[in-house]
Amino acid sequence: MRIRAAVSAALASAGILLAGWQSGAHVADTGKAAATTSAATSSGALSGSGTGGGAGGTFAGSVVQTRFGAVQVQITVKAGAITDVTALRLTDDDRKSAQISKRAAPVLRAAVIKAQSAQVQTVSGATVTSDAYLSSLQAALDAANL
Repeated sequence: MRIRAAVSAALASAGILLAGWQSGAHVADTGKAAATTSAATSSGALSGSGTGGGAGGTFAGSVVQTRFGAVQVQITVKAGAITDVTALRLTDDDRKSAQISKRAAPVLRAAVIKAQSAQVQTVSGATVTSDAYLSSLQAALDAANL
C-alpha cells in the first residue's frame, strides 16, 4: 500500500512539473511571437497626412499577441500631440480577459494622453494587457515619428 502511494505521489509530482514546464514554454513562445509580430509589422497601418516629425494623422501600432489575445492601438496626432488613443483590438480570449481589458483601456488611454508618450505605469491586475497596449502604442508613436 505504501509503495502504491509513493508511486502515485511521484507520478503526480511529475505531472505537476510537466504542466509547469509546458506553461513556461508557452509563455516564452508568446513573448517571442509578440516580439516577432512587433518587428514584422512595426510600420502598422499608417494613414497619417504628415511626412514625419509628428505632423498629424492616425497611426496604428503593431498587433501584439499575448496569451490572452491580441492587442492593437491606434493614435490620432494633431500638431505633434497625441489627441486620442483607440484600442483597435484588446485581449478577449475569455470573459475575464475581456473584463480586464475593458477596465484597463480607459485608464491607459487617459495616462497616455496626459503623458504624451508610452512611458506610463501599467494597470494593476492587467499587466499583460498593459504591456501589450504600450508596445503597440510605441509602434504607433514610432510610425508617427513622435
